[in-house]
Amino acid sequence: MRRDSKLSSILHVLLHMAHAERSLTSEELAGYLGTNPAVVRRTLSGLRELGYVTSVKGHGGGWSISCDLHAVTLRDIYDAVGSPSVFAMGNRSEHPQCLVEQAVNHALDEAFREAEELLVQRLGTVTLADLSRDFNHRAAKMRRKPAHDH
Repeated sequence: MRRDSKLSSILHVLLHMAHAERSLTSEELAGYLGTNPAVVRRTLSGLRELGYVTSVKGHGGGWSISCDLHAVTLRDIYDAVGSPSVFAMGNRSEHPQCLVEQAVNHALDEAFREAEELLVQRLGTVTLADLSRDFNHRAAKMRRKPAHDH
């Protein structure tokens, strides 16, 4: 089963926007993700409706982040992109007749629910500002790294 990378992708482009000195076009953002600009526009339009980003059409236009990075959590963005399923794993059969499989489903459902609650709760403790700070720290480290001749 394929992984749903929508949350990761949106956080990726939001961080690019947060560090850009100008609006970024759908084409530029799509380039960061290796996807189609139409996919970027469709996804970001939902965030625009929630006030997280703005867009300007025409020459010099593009997408900009418009929210307070300290106030918006990863949970907020997770919810904004439709709360994608956390796990690719699932039950073999959703409505089994077999009592053994019913017991297995019960145990797995409970474990999945608890794990998902924990993850979603954790997403609520990390802000976009935290991501930005981590990026700045990593970028500063890279600038300080001495060049090696090979």
